[in-house]
Amino acid sequence: MPRIDHVALWVNDLDAMCAFYSEAFGGQPGPLYQNLTKGFASRFVVFEDGARIEFMTTTILAPIASAPGSQRMGLTHLAMAVGSEARVDALTRELQRRGSPLLDGPRRTGDGYYESVVLDPEGNRIEITV
Repeated sequence: MPRIDHVALWVNDLDAMCAFYSEAFGGQPGPLYQNLTKGFASRFVVFEDGARIEFMTTTILAPIASAPGSQRMGLTHLAMAVGSEARVDALTRELQRRGSPLLDGPRRTGDGYYESVVLDPEGNRIEITV
C-alpha cells in the first residue's frame, strides 16, 4: 500500500530546524548525513507514527528562497496533527511564546478542521491540527 514516506525541505540551519520540529512535535532527530563531494548534508526527524521530515543543506546548489509564509505553487504547508483541540491551542500559544509568527487561528475551518497556522524558524507554513 503506498504511503508518504517523508517530505524534504532545503534549510539554512539544519540543527535549528531539527530542534524546532523535534521539540514542538515530539520527533527524534536522526544522525547527520554528509556528502562532501556534492556539498550536501541532511538529517531526518522521525515521528512516532513513522512519518519523517528530511532537512537538507547545500553548498553547491542555490535553492530559490521564498518570503516567509508565502503562498506558492507546489508544496505550500505541512499539516501536523497533535491529537486534540486543546493541544492545538496549547502548542500554538507555546510556539508564539517562542517567537513563531501566528498567521491564523486557532479556528474551525469551513471544511470542519480545527487548526492554527504558524511559521517555523525559516518561514515555512505549518498547520497545527487535531
